[in-house]
Amino acid sequence: MAVPPGVSESDFAAALDEFRAAVGAEWVFTSDEDVALYRDAYSPFWGEPEERVASAAVAPSTVEQVQAVVRAANARRIPLYPISTGRNLAYGGSAPVYSGSVVLDLKRMNRVIEVNEANAYALVEPGVSYFDLYNYIEERGLDVWIDPPDPGWGSVIGNALDGGGGWTAYPFRDHFGAHCGMEVVLGDGEVVRTGMGAVPNSKTWQENKWGYGPWVDGLFRQSNMGVVTKMGFWLMPRPEAYISGTVQVFNERDIIPLMETLNLLENQHVVNGSTQLGAGFGNDGAAWTLQVPIYGPEKVVRAQLEYAREKFAAIEGSRFVEEDPIRTPLSDEDRARVRLVNFGIPNLSTFAMLGRSPMQPNPPGGHIGFSPIIPRNGEELLKFRDFYRTNLAEVTGGENLGIVGPVFMTNWERSLVGLIMFPISKNASENRKIRAAFERWVELAAEQGWAEYRAPAVFQDTVAETYSFNDHALRRLRERIKDAIDPNGIISAGRYGVWPKHLRKDA
Repeated sequence: MAVPPGVSESDFAAALDEFRAAVGAEWVFTSDEDVALYRDAYSPFWGEPEERVASAAVAPSTVEQVQAVVRAANARRIPLYPISTGRNLAYGGSAPVYSGSVVLDLKRMNRVIEVNEANAYALVEPGVSYFDLYNYIEERGLDVWIDPPDPGWGSVIGNALDGGGGWTAYPFRDHFGAHCGMEVVLGDGEVVRTGMGAVPNSKTWQENKWGYGPWVDGLFRQSNMGVVTKMGFWLMPRPEAYISGTVQVFNERDIIPLMETLNLLENQHVVNGSTQLGAGFGNDGAAWTLQVPIYGPEKVVRAQLEYAREKFAAIEGSRFVEEDPIRTPLSDEDRARVRLVNFGIPNLSTFAMLGRSPMQPNPPGGHIGFSPIIPRNGEELLKFRDFYRTNLAEVTGGENLGIVGPVFMTNWERSLVGLIMFPISKNASENRKIRAAFERWVELAAEQGWAEYRAPAVFQDTVAETYSFNDHALRRLRERIKDAIDPNGIISAGRYGVWPKHLRKDA
């Protein structure tokens, strides 16, 4: 059995005994076989000394058990790494950022506490997956949708806290932005409820985000300030219909008016779905294609699509193809032909991209993503695409490493994600090349003012370095907050580049 760094064997043994007393001996995992289940399946350091691994794991089922575990760990400075379901593949999975931490596995806290149909919200625990919440809603015939990411097996809370996004209408596809109220266990075991939840017997915890006084919810997004044990989410009332059109433009620089028009329509909330933007379209010579999805009452979405058609028609030579509206609930025929996540239905189809195919005869088995935020305008999009093409050979040393990109996504309003995908395998020499390429992309993109919004665990320090305004003033502020509310630094050391005082390089 491994021991966390800086912890004596006797202290660790005493802490494990306290964990067993709190949650039951069967829910404390120390064997090599059990702990291996918490490895990152997509680790770029797989099998190498630098691979992040846990020393043990503990799985509480109630907030009171979480408190007991945290207090026992805090008393002996045992590092903990909370996970929701551990399905955060491509971003670290269930493995800790600080190797040797004890994984605090919240998968047993899997209650859907409430779904309110009239005001379209849910309150859930961290072990609730998108499948769980979807099934709960379907079994009760409630007229609300969830917004699942790809894939749908992960935690609703975990995905939101890590900054994930989905595919239905805005604002619901911004998963942290769609949350409302949370319950958090701090590093000393104290429980805090945010927003209106701080009022005893509150009746509006999931109905008003802000409450009274400074808003603190953001401290727990992509953070290590506490353990979130409950979280509310605004759900999407089931739309009557979905309608979509596809815009094609035939000159490369038509992407500039194309994006200007899209921005206007999205900022007006005429187009509210997650658009798909691609280069080329079949064999008809289009330079760019754009899907324009709209959700709402059928009469309304028809009018909105017609308005969008008129706006795109101002782009000389453009072509607009309208699709028939799809009514909800979906018929069996429609369900078989649509992309399910666009209709609030979680699934695992995204894993097909990792399978064997004529394009990929020897699939690597995993991937990580470099996902910088770039301005949502055509000039910058072209600049980013050309930047990728120009630097690919230098970043890869001229080798074909299987890197794919860029893919442009519009998960959030007013900005683009320029996703570049890096294959990960169990081959150490290939992974070393991928790591070097990833770190070089981070460096080169930052020089252009493009930085990641989210990062795999092993690269979180690398990305944090790019947020360096005023000698890393933002990081220093976060460190001061960390020191104040978790002075022993036991919660998720190093997550998103925030380290406790005793582990900082300059300490």
